[in-house]
Amino acid sequence: MASQRVVVVGGGGFVGRHLVARLSAAGHVVVVPTRRRESAKHLILLPTVEVVEADVFDRTVLAGLLAGATAVINLVGILNESGRATFARSHIELVRTLTAACVAAGVRRFLQMSALHADPAGPSRYQRSKGEAEIIVKASPLAWTIFRPSVIFGPEDSFLNLFAQLSRLLPVVALASADARFQPVYVGDVAHCMAHALTDEATQGQSYDLCGPTAYTLRDLVRYVGQVSGAVRPIIPLGPRLSRLQATALEMLPGTLMSRDNLASMTRDSVCDCAFPEVFGIAPTALEAIAPDYLAPAARHSPYDAYRAGSGR
Repeated sequence: MASQRVVVVGGGGFVGRHLVARLSAAGHVVVVPTRRRESAKHLILLPTVEVVEADVFDRTVLAGLLAGATAVINLVGILNESGRATFARSHIELVRTLTAACVAAGVRRFLQMSALHADPAGPSRYQRSKGEAEIIVKASPLAWTIFRPSVIFGPEDSFLNLFAQLSRLLPVVALASADARFQPVYVGDVAHCMAHALTDEATQGQSYDLCGPTAYTLRDLVRYVGQVSGAVRPIIPLGPRLSRLQATALEMLPGTLMSRDNLASMTRDSVCDCAFPEVFGIAPTALEAIAPDYLAPAARHSPYDAYRAGSGR
């Protein structure tokens, strides 16, 4: 397999650290643009990886980043808006800018991280903006591949880890949309699929829904997280009105644990209606095979935590 020069936008994030490590191990040169180099310092020591401070919304800057590149992977995604980081800017404007810059620079291959049930007519602004971004990608002349995962889990996730933290801190968990369904997919599997697609022409012009082997209600997941983390708590499911009141209150707090837009997204179950794509040659990893490694009480105190986080494992 020939080495490529790949620009990974959003490479400093949760999925990015796993994908960049995998691409580096395969011998590809990986360029990770970031607003602050410090935020991607965990990637700096990886061989063949270049972390560059850059504004990816600036077309002149992008032209320099893409010089000599063979592919661009866009992992940028936000679940909640904050300041200039709006859904329209982060999901739609950025994709429009990236695809145009790829065409101008002669970069043909483009991989886009979308979301399960992304839809311009979806119930949430998050889903609608992701859906509009897909339209832009598909309308481009690029050799594109789109990935649409359910919620992604893994050691640094902001989903299971959040509920583990809440279970440790709170005597009870008041849970909005307790019956919403998810089919969590392992971050290592998502990284595998994207790395595979980079060099597999059969994946060009295709969109792939990515889900794990099992669907759960949110209540089931919170209960499981409590059991594994050693902090079992009573779960109080909230009805539609109280769920909305909770989301309204939480979105005003720093960190935005939940928002009304998140609540709107959960009105559509995040589950797949198809099997895991055979083209990637793997069976999806069970949540139960991975989650205890980072949620169990012993894992929180392991002297190897820092090493695992830094290595992307």
